[in-house]
Amino acid sequence: MTVDVAHFKEVLGHYATGLVIVSAATPEGPAGFTCQTFGSLSLEPPLVTFAAASEGQSWGLVRQSARVGISILSVEQETLARRFAASGIDKFDGMPWEKGPDDSPLLDGALAHIEGRVSAITTHGDHDVAVVEVTYVHARSGHPLIYFRSGFGELA
Repeated sequence: MTVDVAHFKEVLGHYATGLVIVSAATPEGPAGFTCQTFGSLSLEPPLVTFAAASEGQSWGLVRQSARVGISILSVEQETLARRFAASGIDKFDGMPWEKGPDDSPLLDGALAHIEGRVSAITTHGDHDVAVVEVTYVHARSGHPLIYFRSGFGELA
């Protein structure tokens, strides 16, 4: 039995996710992309994981770096999520950000920041799955931006 791709996407849309920006310092400057497939993987050692479209232009730049920053978006950052989901623009132009302890770009106003070393990348279907060994974490109070049924929202 084959699964219709459009219907599969619709069904997966029933699962609410948070949104992050995955970023890295590259020879071309900071690069990053919006990602909704992110999560914790292990506490000992501290690991997180994310998935990126294998052919994604921004992922192609970020993938070159051994270290990544992850900015967990707050409910106030929908515009940022949309900007970093776009292709063909300088996503960091005019965006306030700071270097993390390992020089990864971390976006101002994020609910939390994570930085770490990419320890593994595997390809599954049309996406790459990265595992990151966490070296830095920071959080502030606030509410997360969520993605549900192709739209942005917040927890009630």
